[in-house]
Amino acid sequence: MDLLINTLENGIRLVHLRIPGMVAHCGLIINTGSRDETTQEHGIAHFIEHMLFKGTKKRKAYHILSRLEDVGGELNAYTTKEETAIHASFLKEDYTRAIELISDITFHSVFPEKEIEKEKDVVIEEINSYLDNPSELIFDDFEELIFANQPIGRNILGTPESVKSFSQKKICDFISSNYNTNQMVFCSVGNIPDEKILKLFRTHFADIVTEKRADRINRTWLYKPASITKKMDTYQNHFIMGNLAYDLKDKRRMGMFLLNNILGGQGLNSRLNLSLREKHGFAYNVESSYNPYCDTGIFSIYFGTDNQYLNKSILIAMAELKKLRTSKLGSIQLSKAKNQIKGYLARGYENHESLMLSLGKSLLFFNKIDTIEDLCKKIDAVTASELLETANDVFEPSKMSTLIYK
Repeated sequence: MDLLINTLENGIRLVHLRIPGMVAHCGLIINTGSRDETTQEHGIAHFIEHMLFKGTKKRKAYHILSRLEDVGGELNAYTTKEETAIHASFLKEDYTRAIELISDITFHSVFPEKEIEKEKDVVIEEINSYLDNPSELIFDDFEELIFANQPIGRNILGTPESVKSFSQKKICDFISSNYNTNQMVFCSVGNIPDEKILKLFRTHFADIVTEKRADRINRTWLYKPASITKKMDTYQNHFIMGNLAYDLKDKRRMGMFLLNNILGGQGLNSRLNLSLREKHGFAYNVESSYNPYCDTGIFSIYFGTDNQYLNKSILIAMAELKKLRTSKLGSIQLSKAKNQIKGYLARGYENHESLMLSLGKSLLFFNKIDTIEDLCKKIDAVTASELLETANDVFEPSKMSTLIYK
């Protein structure tokens, strides 16, 4: 990849990849998420994401929404536990329009009181919708179980009570404390010359007032395995089990990705899918996931099943974990697992919106960007012995927590 990387005096970084095509993508990723909130601010990072679309010093909400949609483009945003992103996809001739809009809503939003009150109702409805979906809710409840009484364990949306407490001052205070220029990356993919990108980047970001802060301090995570069963009014039983795992910079992370994919990744040939769904017909939705954060990580297995199959399904899942702890992968199995991950990786690079965000996050969190060749080398370097060691560390039964909705 022939990447353009640049850093302004205020600390905002740029990464741009020029590729052929009519459509371009760009976005601003900010190293701020729900884990940066105080207890009183629970949900405010996500609420601000909503409010960025509600008016700036020169635009009302309608004009923000119409600016790109009028030319067939799309403006979007998301919030995670560690980042906030505002991004857009559009025809390449509308690049100037997109970068100016992203800069405007990020740095010049005015957060009208009337819009704040309206958006509270919208977000509370979003929370209620989430509460009605146990297959999604259980993941948040599980992280609260794993990271009990710690900011990273709280859900991203907040609660109706916390959302009702938000004010213009609270919003501005959070932004002032957390939207720091040295923790921002503007990322871009499209058929735009480097000279034009640099000029536009400087035009719309160089005058932003410098606000710098240090990276998050690595924490010591307090974790005690626990098992909880909740009575829920659902047709299915929902089950999740997991443990702490490795952070973003841990060398064992690549092996953990491999193990997770073998066990219950996106492929229909994952071990859990083959055993629980294909062989026994006990579950429709079954998956495992590994989410690394900057200083910790979490691994989990999830499935939904009828009450009569719950205990049998748990035993099958535990048996699959035991196989990975006790049986080293053979050379053919290991090669297949690596090739599958490489295939997913290559496909991801063909999704240019996803690639744009991936480039931005890599620069934001690692201050460097690995090529696909670099990543494939790291995948190839993982050994069967390392996978066995990782499996015995993360999949150890005594370290596992479980949460069941019955």
